[in-house]
Amino acid sequence: MRLEGKVGIVTGGGRGIGAATAKKFAQEGAKVAVADMNMADVEKTVAEIKAAGGEAIGLNVNVTNKEAVDKMVADTVEAFGKLDIIVNNAGITADNQLKKMPEADFDKVINVNLKGVYLCGQAAALQMLEQGTGGVILSASSVVGLYGNFGQTNYAACKWGVIGMTKTWCKELGKKGIRANAVAPGFILTPMTDKMPEKVLSMLAGKAPMQRMGSVEDIANAYAFLASDEASFITGTVLSVDGGVTL
Repeated sequence: MRLEGKVGIVTGGGRGIGAATAKKFAQEGAKVAVADMNMADVEKTVAEIKAAGGEAIGLNVNVTNKEAVDKMVADTVEAFGKLDIIVNNAGITADNQLKKMPEADFDKVINVNLKGVYLCGQAAALQMLEQGTGGVILSASSVVGLYGNFGQTNYAACKWGVIGMTKTWCKELGKKGIRANAVAPGFILTPMTDKMPEKVLSMLAGKAPMQRMGSVEDIANAYAFLASDEASFITGTVLSVDGGVTL
C-alpha cells in the first residue's frame, strides 16, 4: 500500500472528489481525517472507510476560519500522532458573467477557494515543520484556473491563485522536505453536476478527446500518486487530469 503509515487530512471530504480521495487514501493504508461542514456527509464517508477496514475520523471544519483550521490540524495530530499529507479540496462555485456578478459572490468564492487553501496550507506546513519529517501539501486547482471559463471570473481567479501559492510553497518548503503540488481537474462528474441537463453533460464530454467526463476516482488516483513516495521528486507542479479537454 502506497500510503501505509501516513496520516492525511482531506478538506471537503464529505462527498464528491473529497470523499473519493479520503477513501482512496484509506485503501492505500493512510489514516484519514475527513473534514467538511456537512457532518452527515462526513459521517457517511467515515463509516464507509471503517467498513472497508480503514481508519478515519470526522471533523466539522469551516476552512475560512483560522481557529477552526488550526483545531482541525490539532485534532488530527491528537488522534493519529502526526500529519503527513493535506489535500486542500474544499471549494464552492457562484457563477455569473462579469457584468452581472455580485461582489458578494466574488468574495464568497475567493474566501473559500483561495483563503481557505492558504489557511489550511499554512496550518499543515507549521505542523510538518515542527515534526521535521517532511510532508505533502496538495491543492485543488482546475483547468479553469489555467485557461479561464465563461461566467467564472471568481472561480478562475482563485484557481489560478492556488497555482501561484503552490509554486511559492514549493520554493519555501522544499529544503525542509515538504512537497507542494496542485491538481487541475477537467470536467468531472460530481454531486455538483447532478443538476445539469443531460445535453449539457454530453456537450462537456464531447469537448474532451476521450469523449467522456472524468470520475471522482480519476482525481483521487492523482492525489494518491502525488501523496506517495512514488512522487518524491515531484513538487511545484500542476497535474492536469482532464481527458485532454484543453488541447
